[in-house]
Amino acid sequence: MDQGPPNLLSPPELTPLEQEVLDEYERLAENMKKTPLEADFFPLGFGWPQLASTLEHLASNPSAEILDGLRDLERKTSLAFTLLKASVYSIVLQQEIDWGDGAPAGQY
Repeated sequence: MDQGPPNLLSPPELTPLEQEVLDEYERLAENMKKTPLEADFFPLGFGWPQLASTLEHLASNPSAEILDGLRDLERKTSLAFTLLKASVYSIVLQQEIDWGDGAPAGQY
């Protein structure tokens, strides 16, 4: 039996794992196409269109709670940085005072 070249339109031979992956992708695509009323996996009737619009709203209008939290964090970070600078300055100043009190060169 002489077989001609393989038909490019025929599906290729797939391993069971490859077929399982393709089936899972197909199920995922079908679930994403469902409306909220058809989707069993959205118990509260919350579907992809609502999710997309909610995410868009949150991205364009940051909530006041988030902004307040970021402002508070900025204040605390600024205070910590100021205290760190003051501590470093105090240490450097104390070392200069100690070295200037007549300590021989080379001794600390």
